[in-house]
Amino acid sequence: VFPFAAGGSGDALARILADHLQKAMAQPAIVENRAGAQGRLGVQAVKTAAPDGRTLLLTPIAPLAVYQHVYKALAYDPFADFVPVTQIATFDFGLAVGPQTTATTVKELVAWVKANPDKGSYGTPAAGTLPHFFAVSFGKSAGIDLRHVGYRGSAAALTDLIGGQIPIVFTTVSDLLEQHKAGAIRVLATSDRARSPFLPSVPTFKEAGFDIEGAGWYGVFAPKGTPADVVAKVNAALVAAVKKPEVRERLLSFGLQPTGTTAAEFAVIQKRDAALWEGPVKASGYTPEQ
Repeated sequence: VFPFAAGGSGDALARILADHLQKAMAQPAIVENRAGAQGRLGVQAVKTAAPDGRTLLLTPIAPLAVYQHVYKALAYDPFADFVPVTQIATFDFGLAVGPQTTATTVKELVAWVKANPDKGSYGTPAAGTLPHFFAVSFGKSAGIDLRHVGYRGSAAALTDLIGGQIPIVFTTVSDLLEQHKAGAIRVLATSDRARSPFLPSVPTFKEAGFDIEGAGWYGVFAPKGTPADVVAKVNAALVAAVKKPEVRERLLSFGLQPTGTTAAEFAVIQKRDAALWEGPVKASGYTPEQ
């Protein structure tokens, strides 16, 4: 089950994994798109599925590590109702500036915002997204007051960034790459612990002097009660798929960094990231329509 609509890199990832699972398990593997309620409907469908390893959830980070901080009531418990199987890949975020500012480092940008507080606005793909929450962390870390402008997707935000209508955009690194390489925008920092392999010359926020980090991921979960030997078998098949050169190349082409963790490692990551995002979500003041 992929809890969002068909199309896009997450859906393509689901289909790649299903193809490899089908071969490894010698039985049909079907991708079911159960979209709705920002992914919550698909997650609920897996929660109530038989815990026999035949129904799996491929999801980005938010429904299983962030939504419990966003929504007052979830119809599932991200930890009690699911068994982590493996993290498939990660992706990070970037801070980009356009022609409104001449800043070439994050510290220069902070100084510019302090000198021009009326211009301290930033765009993201939408309110309530991880780039929005990460930007809140950055503003607190830098001691600056930034005003959020939520767009309908990265493309619209970048159009306004390039056109000088907004000075700063936070979004996924993959969405920034093309315009950064073309010189239309400048990515000043990326959000993960290590530098992005797609932008190796761009520092992380920590390298730039700001003690913040955050990354997104795609991972596979099974319903609570799925036997440990079944989880181990599915994990082995998925990790083997992620390590295949042709799969790695496809993931990299989507802007994803392949991982393929053990189930135990992924459980630690899920809990760590749930704790990491709690503060930024609450500090953002974001309240969604249920």
